[in-house]
Amino acid sequence: MKTRPRQRSPLAMVILSFVVEAPSHAYRMHELIKQRGKDNVVNVAQRNSVYQTIAQLQAAELIRVRETQQEEGRPERVIYEITPLGKKTFHAWLEGMLGEPRREFNEFPAALATVMALSPDVVLAQLLRRREAQKQQLTHSSAIMKELQGKGLPRLCMLDDEYKQVLLKAEIKWLDGLIAQLESGEISWNEKWLRKLAAQFEGGQHD
Repeated sequence: MKTRPRQRSPLAMVILSFVVEAPSHAYRMHELIKQRGKDNVVNVAQRNSVYQTIAQLQAAELIRVRETQQEEGRPERVIYEITPLGKKTFHAWLEGMLGEPRREFNEFPAALATVMALSPDVVLAQLLRRREAQKQQLTHSSAIMKELQGKGLPRLCMLDDEYKQVLLKAEIKWLDGLIAQLESGEISWNEKWLRKLAAQFEGGQHD
């Protein structure tokens, strides 16, 4: 019985894109992810994650072994290539990811939804930390992108980095406004105000 294609994931997409580009072995794919700055898109802190994803894609018959290379003094390397099913599935996944927004449940919106559990001063301090971290990420991403451009990598290969920077800039701008309102006291709360708000909504009086 054939294994059904596994659910798409960012790492699976990147690996499939590499074997579409050229037959590859796991070590090369791991290195390409870092060389092309895609470790900002997929989590490859553990190299084993690449091997696990390759095994899953092979089990689903989306990739297959093309050959095994054995050089003297080097470990055996298995070269993988895309299958017809893999290419068809990859294209379908890619089209879906580009055209169909997916509901993603990230931590930050969840924290914002429950922010009133902390005092305004604590929230302000943490948002200041977040803004600084986002600014550092933006600086780092811009530097990497500039370096890759200097090596001749075209914009088409860095659209993910460009998109990330757009999001970072938008969040930093939004944080600037929220932080200013917290600092001025325009946005504030306390336990008495929260109890009153809760009673108002429990009673349906929220017009």
